[in-house]
Amino acid sequence: MARRIADRPTAVAGPNRLYTAEQRARRDASRWTLVQGILAPVQFVVFLVSLALVVRYLVSGFGYEAATLSIILKTAILYLIMITGAIWEKVVFGQYLFAPAFFWEDVFSFAVIGLHTAYLYALFADTLSPFGLMMLALAAYAAYVINAAQFLWKLRVARLDMAQDEAAGRGVPA
Repeated sequence: MARRIADRPTAVAGPNRLYTAEQRARRDASRWTLVQGILAPVQFVVFLVSLALVVRYLVSGFGYEAATLSIILKTAILYLIMITGAIWEKVVFGQYLFAPAFFWEDVFSFAVIGLHTAYLYALFADTLSPFGLMMLALAAYAAYVINAAQFLWKLRVARLDMAQDEAAGRGVPA
């Protein structure tokens, strides 16, 4: 069913703005914002624990099973945050992925998911040695850190936009 032009979400928020007022209101009203706000730090904690386990294995040769389980858990949480993030993007911007405000973050997210998925494939297909698997996990984790930094930057931009709106006396529409 075709949507009327007036019903279409604004593609971009304006000059140097992450969200339009309407998009910000949808973001703030969406339960998916809370879900993302919970999953992101959970994923980061799992990442830190997993990173420590991977490094421990690489340094000592001990703890392969724990490192492997932690990478699988990190990957599962990554998939979950990607799915819920796509739903959030649909609610806020009107499309599941690649909204202009988060285009490059989404592009890089696919690289992160690709590396994590390659790890799972290599693990279950037994195509890499344990050392190779851990190195692939480290590559996936490096990409994850870059992607997380992208999203933290966008969070900072959103907060600066809100502060600028408050200083100018513009609030979120009721």
